[in-house]
Amino acid sequence: MDKRKASVFVKEKAKELGFLSIGIARAEFMEAESKRLEKWLHAGYNGSMEYMSNHFDKRVDPTKLVPDAKSVISLSYNYFNPKEQLDKNAPKISMYAYGKDYHKVIRKKLNELLSQIRTEVGHVEGRCFVDSAPVLERDWARRSGVGWIGKNTLLLNKKQGSYFFLAELIIDLELEYDDPVSDHCGDCTKCIDACPTGAIDENGYILDASRCISYLTIELRDEIPAEFKGQMDNWMFGCDICQQVCPWNRFSSPHTEPAFEPSEQLLSMNRNEWMEITEEVFNDLFHGSAVKRTKFKGLKRNLSFLE
Repeated sequence: MDKRKASVFVKEKAKELGFLSIGIARAEFMEAESKRLEKWLHAGYNGSMEYMSNHFDKRVDPTKLVPDAKSVISLSYNYFNPKEQLDKNAPKISMYAYGKDYHKVIRKKLNELLSQIRTEVGHVEGRCFVDSAPVLERDWARRSGVGWIGKNTLLLNKKQGSYFFLAELIIDLELEYDDPVSDHCGDCTKCIDACPTGAIDENGYILDASRCISYLTIELRDEIPAEFKGQMDNWMFGCDICQQVCPWNRFSSPHTEPAFEPSEQLLSMNRNEWMEITEEVFNDLFHGSAVKRTKFKGLKRNLSFLE
């Protein structure tokens, strides 16, 4: 099968599996991105996420992850859900964590896609990645034309906004490569202006993760610094503010993935019920959920900080 037919096949099968967008980039050393990452790490913007500095060579060179890699297939998977918590005063949870853990849901689909590629093309070496390995997902998605990296440092798409997960297949099969798209943020500063903790650089495109509410409520294991008291905007897990204010998200459409649907219990719990949540309720409510990452102790810490 030639490169063009193989590329069309990959994109058609990915669409059938429910992926929102698919782009393909040449697997090669990421020189410009490696310099930006090095500068970002040197500034300490990764906070306590020391793992961000681990395996630097693998982050910027896909052939270190898949020997003789030829192509990086970037895919997006929609999670936008217009449903909201009934109690407007209830502590908030980021939309991406409403349902089951996206890692497992998407990885299963990636494995199926890789299997179909092998069935159609023949022997192909490759690996699937869903936010669980040293891969610069947004940069590969940008390179492959899935979107551009916006001022809030998230990947944006003119037709789909930003409420989607990113995933990759790195394979040793040569395919036709897509071109990057241009930046469409213009002079908009809504995300910069709206961030309560000032995590986004005044000129955009750089995030001090150590100030980001998502970092503070999920990644940080220590106590939340007192300087952020009163700045958390009632978020107990994650934060969607810079997405909520982004004009491009007016084009977001509801997902069609049953596993991402929130339980009625999650949507109906009021503020008092959240503040008094027990470990038993936590384990039952978030079984198989990405919220388990923060653990019960972490969620209680977040809730206490909101009082």
